[in-house]
Amino acid sequence: MATEWEERWAEIEKAGSINAYIQQQLVAKGFLVERRATDKMTPRELEQYKKSLKTEATEKAQLRKAAWQVYKANHMVYLGEGIYWSDDSSEDDFDLASAEKRLLDNQLPAITKVKQLAEQLKLTIPQLRQLCYHREAATDLNYTRFEIPKRSGGMRPIWAPRLLLKNTQRWILEHILERLLVHGAAHGFLMGRSIATNAAQHNNSEILIKLDIKDFFPSISWRRVKGVFRKAGYREQVATLLALLCTEAPREVVERQGKKHYVALGARCLPQGAPTSPALTNVLCLRLDRRLTGIATKFGWRYSRYADDMTFSLPVGHAGDPQIAKVLGSIQRVMGEEGFELNRAKTHIVRRGARQEVTGLVVNNEGLPRVKRSTKRQMRAALHNLKTGKGLKEGESLNRLKGYAAYMAMTERELGLRLLSELSEFG
Repeated sequence: MATEWEERWAEIEKAGSINAYIQQQLVAKGFLVERRATDKMTPRELEQYKKSLKTEATEKAQLRKAAWQVYKANHMVYLGEGIYWSDDSSEDDFDLASAEKRLLDNQLPAITKVKQLAEQLKLTIPQLRQLCYHREAATDLNYTRFEIPKRSGGMRPIWAPRLLLKNTQRWILEHILERLLVHGAAHGFLMGRSIATNAAQHNNSEILIKLDIKDFFPSISWRRVKGVFRKAGYREQVATLLALLCTEAPREVVERQGKKHYVALGARCLPQGAPTSPALTNVLCLRLDRRLTGIATKFGWRYSRYADDMTFSLPVGHAGDPQIAKVLGSIQRVMGEEGFELNRAKTHIVRRGARQEVTGLVVNNEGLPRVKRSTKRQMRAALHNLKTGKGLKEGESLNRLKGYAAYMAMTERELGLRLLSELSEFG
């Protein structure tokens, strides 16, 4: 059912323009004054004539203000500094020639208008604008910031979307991103894949090369994200909005006069904490994964990627020179061409005699990847403390221990399930 704003905008569109609508309303309400020559008017007639013109002008201003409110309720108008936007939804030179067919092929929602996108997301146009609007300095955001410890030390900022934006991002994830093509070498954040399936690609390796993409999420700008939606078949307007919904600028929190200000430090990019970010990285890395798989195959290596962790391995029994220098050189070149940078500080070469780990699991020799012995010892010690009434060490919790047990169950099912069963006795 059309809202009052939509009905009024339909009247404006029927009139042909805002000016034509205002003219019609002035006539219908009796405010339009017929223009006449004033040189032969008496002072009284001139005074009345001026009064009528003033009344018309007042009514015209009110009608224009109301029409502008109606326009904003049905159009995006402006999306902030540095964001190009036009409410003209006609095709442009960068639209795919077969955009609608591409959407159909990908089994994606056939959204061609802003209004259709808002309806699919169950948002009003003003709500959609508010979620997309970019501010260089803001006193309020659609995200909540907190920090978690990094495995390598220090703290990692997480920007978690608030409920309305989170629900919107989940819709985009479910109806668009999860239907786009990703490479078989990707194992992160995909149904049926995990750190265990990723590690299993590298069992029984002569040499293991572990690499990391530097500033992975921040290196993916909102324009690159818009390119994903354009390539999927969405036209400029819809692709722009989808990209803005999935990105945010990295920000510094500044206190001024007792009030927090969130100041942008650069262009919008993928925020760590948004449901859409991991899936977008997989889609964006499709060509990178293809090219790195090609390099691995050429030199007799294996390749897989879990988020920003990339692993190359040379199987035991491989004949000939492993050509490590050439492999690394080729990887670095391709990464640069694909818009990524290698984190040299996290590049490790591990040979067969040492413990080889991939996404936290041991892959030496044949068989399934395994949890480290030290982790198993810690779990047994924590369980022993619980059973003997000693309590848990600082930093440990029952939920965390259950998480570790579930983690173990991915590769050593019997052990993990037994630990889960024993832990469940304590709550």
